[in-house]
Amino acid sequence: MNLYPAIDILGANAVRLVKGDFDAKKVYDQDPLSAARAFADAGARHLHVVDLDGAKTGEPVNLEHLRRIADELGLPVQYGGGLRTAAAVDDALAAGASRVILGTAAFTDPDLLRAALHTHGVERVLVSVDVRGGYVATHGWLQTTEVRARDAFERLRAQGVANFVFTNIDHDGMLDGANRDEAIWVGAAAGESGQGGVILSGGIGELSHLQALVELKAQLALERLDGVIVGKALYEQRFTVAEALQALAG
Repeated sequence: MNLYPAIDILGANAVRLVKGDFDAKKVYDQDPLSAARAFADAGARHLHVVDLDGAKTGEPVNLEHLRRIADELGLPVQYGGGLRTAAAVDDALAAGASRVILGTAAFTDPDLLRAALHTHGVERVLVSVDVRGGYVATHGWLQTTEVRARDAFERLRAQGVANFVFTNIDHDGMLDGANRDEAIWVGAAAGESGQGGVILSGGIGELSHLQALVELKAQLALERLDGVIVGKALYEQRFTVAEALQALAG
């Protein structure tokens, strides 16, 4: 499984929220590039960058930070937050994103999703299924829809989506570990082996949480479990990037 250290940008700082609450932020670095460089220097092979300002406003705000991170570090960067128009998707890719993450737009604008998949290919477009209480949340996690998470996967796969990010908002920033049963059904709901992957996010707080996911993937042949996003645990040095990579290598 791949490791995706998280750089969430809000007000030009690298921050972490708790359960998506913008009022419960903690600043870990005043420069997102500095935070990203620390992960890169520690051995990270991928980066996960989220424009929290963009998620709130509905359009990208931190493309310049993305550009600096992509240009100076040379690592694959997946980027989301506020990508709700074709122009915004194009701008994010032009700024250096190797893959873009559509969240709100994937549920509110099927034409945009279809166009993005057609124009840029299924490997460069991920859809974020962000869930609170079993239902999909959108608009920077500020609105909860009536779409059940399991139904969302089925609907998105029918539209041609092959790659996903799944976040349990109720566990985000809580460091309490991924839910085993949830990881199982997400791995199954994302589709059959060889058709893309799903990256899990939310709750990783110690190495044993990563090891448990690797063991679960092997035991149940959940080949679609492709990676895991880790933020707070790395910032607070509960384990290192090197230790996480080793754990995820099994």
